[in-house]
Amino acid sequence: MAIHAHRNGDESNDRLQQRFKSQVQKSGILKLMRERGRFKRSPNKRILRQRALKREGYRSTNRKQKFYSNM
Repeated sequence: MAIHAHRNGDESNDRLQQRFKSQVQKSGILKLMRERGRFKRSPNKRILRQRALKREGYRSTNRKQKFYSNM
């Protein structure tokens, strides 16, 4: 996962730094490191079930709105 940016010809330091920064952003390393920086408790079965039921409720209301479009 190492990212390298070598100077191309007469490329300035600023341009080299911009290119390196864009490579880091495209790779998603910073996002991954921020997520790993904090402990994240895994959700238990009760919370997973509550989320699934809530999601299903949202989906059913959306299906009704699609079917009855003048609501």
